Formats: sequence, structure tokens, C-alpha cells
Amino acid sequence: MALGTGRARRRQGHAMNTTLVTGCAGFIGMHCAERLLARGERVVGVDNLNAYYDVALKDARLARLSVHPQFSFNKLDVADTDGLTRLFERERSTHVLHLAAQAGVRYSIEQPQDYTQSNLLGFANILQSCRAHDVKHLVFASSSSVYGGNAKLPYAERDAVDHPVSYYAATKKANEVMAHSYAHLYGLPCTGLRFFTVYGPWGRPDMALFKFTRAMLAGEPIDVYGQGQMVRDFTYIDDIAEGVLRVLDKPATPDPAYDALAPTPGTSTAPYRIFNIGNSTPTVLMDYIAAIEQALGRTAEKRLLPVQPGDVQATSADTSALAAWVGFAPATPVGQGVERFVQWYREFYKL
Repeated sequence: MALGTGRARRRQGHAMNTTLVTGCAGFIGMHCAERLLARGERVVGVDNLNAYYDVALKDARLARLSVHPQFSFNKLDVADTDGLTRLFERERSTHVLHLAAQAGVRYSIEQPQDYTQSNLLGFANILQSCRAHDVKHLVFASSSSVYGGNAKLPYAERDAVDHPVSYYAATKKANEVMAHSYAHLYGLPCTGLRFFTVYGPWGRPDMALFKFTRAMLAGEPIDVYGQGQMVRDFTYIDDIAEGVLRVLDKPATPDPAYDALAPTPGTSTAPYRIFNIGNSTPTVLMDYIAAIEQALGRTAEKRLLPVQPGDVQATSADTSALAAWVGFAPATPVGQGVERFVQWYREFYKL
């Protein structure tokens, strides 16, 4: 009886929340919003539906969310200061999950100004709005790319992240220190999540899994950078969403063990935390391609190319801090995750 009462209380507690999810039409945003809605929360979605990749895919994600009566959508750019201010005043969100950003390492080399607008000005607007409206917890997307030129693996939150190798990574590092200043000055609980190469159903068309699957089904060759020897900590979307919600439910607090004489980037005397969220199973790109080939039942014609500017040779996540904080760390095997993506891809595109 007591167990049932506890569950009811948890459901009721979630139902009282209103979570603002920016980037709700994005890959991670849709999955997280669906989970929030499934547990009874009200979700206020924000997305500018830009054309960085296929808007029809974003519309299809939105359609999945729009069937829920507790979901409302606002087409809005987070860089629109006045528009965002009005939204916060109208909706009075208790929590904010900030996933909106101009994505893509390589595109940031061509169009850095887009990243300044969305990732810097947009994030500044989010911080100020959260401060002004007493948001209980801000969780925001950072990236494994902040580790940049670091050679020590696996990456840990205690490592310095002072040498980004792309402008995208620089904006994500900037987000972390901007958030810390608001946590320190205004007591705003802020948690940043460094995502490691997220993949799975409803994924982004600019990511390797999507591009390789499309090309292989079309009988076209695939471009394999770094001669196929680059290593990535591929992390399945369901694991990402589970980790995000667990973190969202546990607002950042000051770290009583923080040592100002030996400071580390992951915690603080302020209500501020940074966590890696990765699979902790680095995979060579050629092995990742082999998993796609197995799932599709065909062999790819590969064009081996050098590493592109802005890319790093390897990523690997130390997730011990995340596991200690919320009792969870991603673990879905790459082969299983790739198979699920391929199944979704064939169904969605009717192939």
C-alpha cells in the first residue's frame, strides 16, 4: 500500500510541473518531451524550425508531440529576446530543458555567425528568463566537443576544457561558464550535459548513421573520414532521454567537497553541475559501419578520406559522476541501437 501511495505522489509531483523544452522539434528534444508528457507533465515546446536540415522531419516529430493535450508549441527563436520574455511571462514554467542550438561542428566553420546568434545570444536570453521567473532547474545541452584537443581518455568532467577545435565547441564551453555565473550570482540551479554522439530513431540527417543508411540503401558510396579509424562514444537516444529526465528531476546543488585551491569544471560552491552522458564504449568508425551493414544486409562502398577540420580523433566518456548523481549511465550496445534506427528509417521512409 505504501509503495502504491509513493508512486501516486511521484506522478502527482510530475503533473504539477510545467517544463519548457527548447528545440522540441529536434532529435533529443522530441524524445525528452515525449517522456515528460508520458509521465503527466505539461510541456511548453519552443523551436524555430530552421532549415539547417529537413523541416519535414521536424514537422513529423512535432506531430507526435501535438497529439498530447498537455503539449503546446511556440514557433520562436530563442535569440528573439522580446518574444522569449513574453513566453516566460505567459507560461510560468517550473523547469527548463534547453536543447535549442545551432548544431553541427563542420557547419560552424562555414557559418560561425549563426552559432553566435543561437548558441550565445539565445542562451543568454534563456538564462535571464530563468532568473527572472524563478525557474527551479535549468538543464542545458553541452557537448563532448568541449574536450577539443584533449588527448587523455576517457574524458572526465574534472578535466580542463580550454582548447576547443571548432567554434561550435567554443560556444558550448561558453554556455557552461555563462551558466555558472548565473548559478553563482543568482542562485539559479544549472546543470549542463555533455552529450556524446547521440544516434537512434528520429535522428538528424547530418549525422553519420543517417547519411550512411540513406546512401547504402540508394546504392551510393559513403564518405568515411579519418580513414575509418576515428573513434566515437556512440550513445543511444533512449539512454540520453533517460539520463536527461533523471538529471532534470534532481536540481543542481553546491558541492560540499569543492576545493577552490584545486578547482575542477564539473562542480562548484554554486548550485551548478556538469555531467558527461555517453555510452562509455568507444567504437571505431569502421565497426560502426559494419553494424549498419549487418542491419541493412548489404555492404557499403567506402571512400576513405582524411579527417575534416574541427573533428577530433577519438571521444570516450567517463560517466561515473552521472551514475553517482542519478544512479544511471547509458549502456545500450551499438549493434542493438543501429538495428533499431534502421528499422525506424525503413518504416518512416517506406523503404
